[in-house]
Amino acid sequence: MPRVWDVPVHDSTRVRDARVAAEHAAALAGLDEQRTSTAALVATELATNLLKHAGGGRVVVDVVAPPFLAAGAQDAPRVQVVTVDHGPGIADVSAALRDGFTTTSSLGAGLGTCARLADDFDLHSVPGRGTVVVARIGPVRGARAADPSAAGRLRAGAVNVPFGGAEYSGDAWAWVRDGDLVTLMLADGLGHGPEAARASTAAVEALRTAAHLPPAEAVRRLDRALSGTRGAAVAVAQVDTRAAVLRFTGVGNIGARLCEGGTWRHLVSRPGIVGAHRPTTLREEQAPWADDRVLVLHSDGLPSRWSPTSDTCRTAADPAVTAAVTIRDASSPARPVRDDTAVAVLAPTPPDGP
Repeated sequence: MPRVWDVPVHDSTRVRDARVAAEHAAALAGLDEQRTSTAALVATELATNLLKHAGGGRVVVDVVAPPFLAAGAQDAPRVQVVTVDHGPGIADVSAALRDGFTTTSSLGAGLGTCARLADDFDLHSVPGRGTVVVARIGPVRGARAADPSAAGRLRAGAVNVPFGGAEYSGDAWAWVRDGDLVTLMLADGLGHGPEAARASTAAVEALRTAAHLPPAEAVRRLDRALSGTRGAAVAVAQVDTRAAVLRFTGVGNIGARLCEGGTWRHLVSRPGIVGAHRPTTLREEQAPWADDRVLVLHSDGLPSRWSPTSDTCRTAADPAVTAAVTIRDASSPARPVRDDTAVAVLAPTPPDGP
């Protein structure tokens, strides 16, 4: 089940909680002692930064798939550490990433150290709106093997926040690749808590054997796999990079939006529950796919009034950063979420990207 650690950091005692969460996540991801220490250090530095520079925020620690998928390979999971705040933001991001930079009496090694140690690191900051940081630590430190294919340059990421600080989120996401086909799925188990998590986890497991199937057929396979669970709302989006086409099938209350050249388009799901009340006929929507596209899937924990901004349609950003910014900007202490909240994003890597 998708164990997630959501740690509010408003005093120094919670910095330790963020470090311990990273250590537990590293154990789940199968990291060795050295990489576990790296994950713990990154979580500690980022949590400390929240207190020093933003007056507090939250750290979300999860075990996730890597942001790129190699053809014909089983990619090892990574520990993902995300920090979100509504603080003053960073006026000069490049300067903040240099070792020794500080606006306080600290050593100023936090962000630079994290960027250097993590396998993946990205941040988004706007003065007056706050900062989001994403760092991932995998089992082996090193550069990703180059894959110049269109499918190899697609990347995905997500942020999953359990309702009320629960141990398990009823939402889950996954993505798989079969040659030129790249498929992203988001599942929202009915309700929340462990039983909802079991349903969404069953969807993740079933997707791993459905990478070659079109979305509608994949949802049918997931429907069989979820029989006997509470069921889940499920959305499956597949990019056929050879045909430059996005295909989408959704059942239930998963939101789906596609940015096409700066214009947002809704992808429509049908009412129902996968594993319990699946529609007899599954509609498969199609849209052109190009290098400027960004796909966002989100569970209903995101407020319905959420509207994408220009920040949501940036292919240059790490997809998990886009997801975290979306969650941050759609909620606040005055507008708390009332369910598990997950946002998953798929986008091409820009030509000058990683």
